[in-house]
Amino acid sequence: MSATTEKEQQFINASDTISRVKNEIQSFIVGQHEVIDQVLWSILAGGHVLLEGLPGLGKTMLIKTISECLDLKFSRIQFTPDIMPSDITGTMLLQPDEAGRQNFVFHKGPLFANIILADEINRATPKTQSALLEAMGEKTVTIMGETKPMENPFFVLATQNPIDMEGTYPLPEAQTDRFICKVHVHYPTKEELREIVIRTTGPQSVQLEKMASLQDVIALQRLAKEILVSDDIIDFAVSLISATHPDSEEVPDIVKQYVQYGSGPRGLQSLIGMAKSRALSVGRYHISIGDIKHVAKPVLRHRLIINFEGEANGITADTIIDHLLNEPERGAKG
Repeated sequence: MSATTEKEQQFINASDTISRVKNEIQSFIVGQHEVIDQVLWSILAGGHVLLEGLPGLGKTMLIKTISECLDLKFSRIQFTPDIMPSDITGTMLLQPDEAGRQNFVFHKGPLFANIILADEINRATPKTQSALLEAMGEKTVTIMGETKPMENPFFVLATQNPIDMEGTYPLPEAQTDRFICKVHVHYPTKEELREIVIRTTGPQSVQLEKMASLQDVIALQRLAKEILVSDDIIDFAVSLISATHPDSEEVPDIVKQYVQYGSGPRGLQSLIGMAKSRALSVGRYHISIGDIKHVAKPVLRHRLIINFEGEANGITADTIIDHLLNEPERGAKG
């Protein structure tokens, strides 16, 4: 088999693996197809995800199901205002050895897993949020001067409850940039509600199969990085990011009027990374304009800060992104 054919076969096999993982997830999770896609693409791109939706929509079950299908070590942290940084990172404790001498021994916290569900992150104090964000960014934590590496792969999927915000600590806009994308979890349809109640209230329980191993996930991440990106695609992505900057002269009026801050280099990197994962999931070894457009909303919606006038007029980040993607010079390329 030639080198080119062998590489093509790797992309085909990767697409098959991702498809089997998704099918297994959907054997338990009803609906939420876009949410599942976007979370899987984020994992393949090595990014962290911010999930936002009302309580009871199955966010926790979705993340736990994904970890089971990928055979990854799962850990859940239910954030409350009294959780300290050491409660999630771990701490050094004095323990006697066999000779009776006292030594500091590191006890790992719940952050030491492959998939971390950071539930209701906006209920943690800024100090604890900072410890989590540091681990997300550096892939390490420092305890009493010692640096401890996180597991590989390491994903944080944080949830935010958009209601009952009193007494919470919403993440600062600059910190949400650490997440590769922000995924909205919506209400299920009537048909999906019916299917949910049939699957979950009967005597039979769904037994999930592991469709990929930890090594498979690492291999898929490496393969996603090899997806080709043409100069035209990079120019398109750069143009889209630049169009979110209200101070630039060549941006549409809606951006100048309603956007306070736009996206930066990390948004551009996330846009390309997510587009590569989407291309890999369908067995392509190059990304298209359609890939960029498809991931633009989840990647950019938490990176566009709407000003007071925009909020007063009901303008959302998704509104701005839709407008930018539908501009003739950009829309025609899709």
